[in-house]
Amino acid sequence: MSRPPVIGICAPVVRARWGPWDDEALVLPAGYVRAVHAAGGISLALAPGQPATAEELVALVDGVLLIGGTDVDAAAYGASPHAETDPPDAERDTFELGLARIALARDVPLLAVCRGMQVLNVACGGGLIQHLPDEVGHGDHRRTRGSFADADHDVRLASGSLAARVAGEELHTVKSQHHQAIDTVGEGLVVTGRAVRDGLAEAIERPANRFALGVQWHPEEDPGSPVIAALVAAARNTRA
Repeated sequence: MSRPPVIGICAPVVRARWGPWDDEALVLPAGYVRAVHAAGGISLALAPGQPATAEELVALVDGVLLIGGTDVDAAAYGASPHAETDPPDAERDTFELGLARIALARDVPLLAVCRGMQVLNVACGGGLIQHLPDEVGHGDHRRTRGSFADADHDVRLASGSLAARVAGEELHTVKSQHHQAIDTVGEGLVVTGRAVRDGLAEAIERPANRFALGVQWHPEEDPGSPVIAALVAAARNTRA
């Protein structure tokens, strides 16, 4: 009997507290892991700073999941940082940009969530809007920092797109928590989902790959979302 598909989930190193400890820790929100497990996959944390190369790490897994987190360094796409942009995490950025490029080159199923979608876009040469309220005139994409309460909004997905097939519908209600977004679109990527209210890019994909999808929303926070299960299914099919 073959083993379940292994999904490598990028996990950053951050300062954290647990029990009596205040130290650096690998942080991987449990929602991503639970969603992978619920779909029948095995989760494997991929952390920056290890001796293995991106090529070697991608060879260990059947799918890659880039998760949310702090802003991508503006220098990675040739811009100066906005005052509202998070302090850079060069080690994480370099690690995840490399993994994204190798996963695309090897046609390994790739799902990129929130920050992950932005990493995917930058990995393909695209740029980002650094602070959405300056561009769209409202803060609905991050109504309450650090909370998904009252965070739902509608996204229109292009007919026939991977995003629409994965979601199972063309009008999809999502949970978001971001203040940056896609600006110039990376090479080989297409925008296949936009926010109904302001037309902001909410889904991108790379048609040249079997499964390479970025979503600006957080499917791991929605128990009814089929998005992460679709990554696991793609990884299972590719492995088979």
